[in-house]
Parts: sequence; structure tokens; C-alpha cells
Amino acid sequence: QVQLVESGGGLVQAGGSLRLSCAASGRTFSSYVMGWFRQAPGKEREFVAGISWSGGSTYYADSVKGRFTISRDNAKNTVYLQMNSLKPEDTAVYYCAADPRVLVTTASAEYDYWGQGTQVTVSS
Repeated sequence: QVQLVESGGGLVQAGGSLRLSCAASGRTFSSYVMGWFRQAPGKEREFVAGISWSGGSTYYADSVKGRFTISRDNAKNTVYLQMNSLKPEDTAVYYCAADPRVLVTTASAEYDYWGQGTQVTVSS
């Protein structure tokens, strides 16, 4: 079992930055693929970024490439999402997710564990 708690969301102006954190409980965090997803009002949950258990492989949605960076610190059981050059269309609830798989997947249904989410609002 893995429990996930996100933090770092808030209100920011367009062009600004935020760093989200996701703290995980459990001794096997380092063996989990981690992902960040987001869901805007009236829209389906969408993949944002994913990272392999070692941190050696990362994947991004086209909409965030070059602006967002996912990273992890297995010693701290934490995964991060650095978000730069934020746009109003980035406004959503952001969720971290974990799964004991080898390869990163963009499919939300493949992830077994989810956090409660943190709100990110970007004003224009």
C-alpha cells in the first residue's frame, strides 16, 4: 500500500512558476512508477508527466513539454513537478499517482494509487 499526499498548489499569475510535491508513505516507493495528472472542470483527467522508478526516464504531455519538469527523490519518498511559464489553461486539480510497474504509462486507469489532489489556478 502507498499513500500519496500532494502539496504546493495555489494561485499564480500567467508566466509564473509553482513546484508541486507528492510525499509517499511506504518502504517500496523507489520501485513505483510515478505520474502527475490533472483535471480541469468539465474535462477528463489527463496525463501530465511520468517518471520511472529510477528517475532515468521521464515523459511529458505535449502541452507541457519544455515548461514542466518531473523529478523524484527516492531517499525522501517524494516526487516533484516543477511548473514554469504557467498558462491559464494549466488551471486544474493536479494529482500524483503511483504504480508498481516497470514502464511509465500515460493511462490513468493503470495507476493503482492516487493522492487527493492540489488545486492550481493560473490567472491571466
